[in-house]
Amino acid sequence: MNNQQKKWLYLVLLSLVWGSSFILMKKALIGLTPVQLGALRILIAGFFLLMIGFKSLKEIRKRHYKYILYTALLGTFFPVFLFAFAVSGIDSSITAILNSLTPFNTFIVGVLVFGFSFKKQQFLGIIIGLIGTLLLILKGADLNPNQNYWFSILVVIGSVGYAFNVNIVKRYLHDISALSIVTGNFLLLVIPAFIVLACTDFFSTFEYTETKMTALGYLTILAILGTGVAKVFYNKMVHLASPIFASSVTYLIPIVAVFWGILDGEKLDLLQFFAAIIIMFGVYLVNKKK
Repeated sequence: MNNQQKKWLYLVLLSLVWGSSFILMKKALIGLTPVQLGALRILIAGFFLLMIGFKSLKEIRKRHYKYILYTALLGTFFPVFLFAFAVSGIDSSITAILNSLTPFNTFIVGVLVFGFSFKKQQFLGIIIGLIGTLLLILKGADLNPNQNYWFSILVVIGSVGYAFNVNIVKRYLHDISALSIVTGNFLLLVIPAFIVLACTDFFSTFEYTETKMTALGYLTILAILGTGVAKVFYNKMVHLASPIFASSVTYLIPIVAVFWGILDGEKLDLLQFFAAIIIMFGVYLVNKKK
């Protein structure tokens, strides 16, 4: 399999895995708080990755660790908590659609911070995407008055973290393997995540009820596949493709997430579907080369 085929394979696999992660978060939140979900997600994924990738840490040199720390915080630590809180406030399918802003932010960060050039059509794509985002949020707030659509801001902030992550990996960590990067990330995050979890009184108040254990089951699947394995695939794809191609996995994530959301009883009206299409068209313009 050549590199072109590999990057498309990773794109499809990541779309399926990450598209399912939003409904898994929603289910896990039935028995856990957002902070507990975020901390446990890091811990479970961290132990899994350290078991399978500990030897890969020898690839990391002293000069790499600064960037490993940046990607750990911006690409994993803060987003897992931000998205957990977001899903606790708005529908999982809406969260996934808003996550489609990642390519926009990747482009903006690339231009403003990393000196990438841009074309008029890419700027137009961002404007179109923002219009779609506003429609999605305003209609969602009208359709679901019991939900707090201010939580949408958390998704946007999380996607900015992802944007910095992909640009840093491409620019500064291209000479070490994807497994090394991700294992290094979680090596730095396990202790902070444990401290955060301990501060929630999880160890003293957690009850092993059926609801709690089911939530832990969903969380384990989310942590190992949606965080551990998927992070390795993602960094492999970043090595093979451009940052914007890698972030365009968000084209397909909403399709999978909306499918799961509808099965779980979430509601999307025609205007929201139209808003999602507008966002995707904006992403297309940002990614279009000519």
